Amino acid sequence: MAGVASICPALLYRDAKAAVRQLTEAFGFTRVAVYEGDDGTVAHAELSHGNGVVMLGSAGRGGAFATAMAGAGPAAVYVVVEDVDAHHRRAVEHGVEVLVPPTDQDYGSRDYLARDAEGNLWSFGTYAPRV
Repeated sequence: MAGVASICPALLYRDAKAAVRQLTEAFGFTRVAVYEGDDGTVAHAELSHGNGVVMLGSAGRGGAFATAMAGAGPAAVYVVVEDVDAHHRRAVEHGVEVLVPPTDQDYGSRDYLARDAEGNLWSFGTYAPRV
């Protein structure tokens, strides 16, 4: 399974197309795949960052996952980046709500915390958990 992300957060958005734009433009994700339904909603999207992937889609499309996610609160995702300050500047330039600016942590990481347009929390930092 070399080259394949083994953990992929999956999120549903009321406006998944806007989420794809924000995650790629403001947070630097790369669009891998976006599949739209006949009604123009996002049936499934995959965005990569480093060797990780986040999957997302439009809320309200039905199915077991959407039913299980109904009423769920926002999620939080941590993403490893090399240059936290440059990443933070990019996010700010795109109007992202930053909750905690770049901060040096006691455990050696430098990171910041932001909220996307639908309330999910995104932390970007230098701490890289080992597998």
